[in-house]
Amino acid sequence: MGKGRLEAFSDGVIAIIITIMVLELKVPHETTLAALAPLVPVLLSYVLSFVYVGIYWNNHHHMLAACQRVSGAALWANLHLLFWLSLFPFATAWMGENHFATVPTAAYGIVLMMAALAYWLLQQMLVGLQGNDSLLGRAIGNDWKAKLSPVLYALGLLATLRAAWIAQLLYAVVALIWLVPDRRIEGAIGGHSDS
Repeated sequence: MGKGRLEAFSDGVIAIIITIMVLELKVPHETTLAALAPLVPVLLSYVLSFVYVGIYWNNHHHMLAACQRVSGAALWANLHLLFWLSLFPFATAWMGENHFATVPTAAYGIVLMMAALAYWLLQQMLVGLQGNDSLLGRAIGNDWKAKLSPVLYALGLLATLRAAWIAQLLYAVVALIWLVPDRRIEGAIGGHSDS
C-alpha cells in the first residue's frame, strides 16, 4: 500500500503535539522581566522537547522518502511511535513545572527511551518491507545514533537515582547528537551515500 496517508496523518499528529506543548507556556500576569524567572524551567523543557519532536519529524520524513510502500504492520508501528511522541507534552510539562525534579525527569527519560525504541522498530519494519538492499536499507546501514541513544537514555534513568541534572544533561547530549545533520538518506536518494 502507498505511504501517503501515513505521512499525512503523522505530520498532523506531530503538528498537534507541538501545539499542545506550546500551550503549556503560561503568560505571566506581570510585565517585568523578573516575572519570567519562574518560567525558565518550563521554557527549557519546552525547548528540549521541541527539538526532539523536530528531530523525529525530520527523520520520519526522510525515512519515508526512501520507502516505496508500507504495510498494515508498519501502520501500527507508526501509531506506536506516535503514541510515545504524544506523551511528550505531558512529560515536558510535568518536568518543567516541577523544576526538573527526580521523578518527572525519570518519566521524561522513559518517554524518550520508548519513543526511540518505537522509531527503531518502525525503521526496522520498513527496512524489512523494502529489503536490505533497498534505498532505505542501504541508507540506514550501521545506524550508530539509533544504537547509542537508548544507552544514553538508560544511563540518564540510572543517573536520576543520583542527580536529576546528570540525566537532563544526557538527554540534551542525545538531542545534540541527532541535531548534527545525517545525510545518509538524502545522499542515497541523490545517488551518493555519505555513510
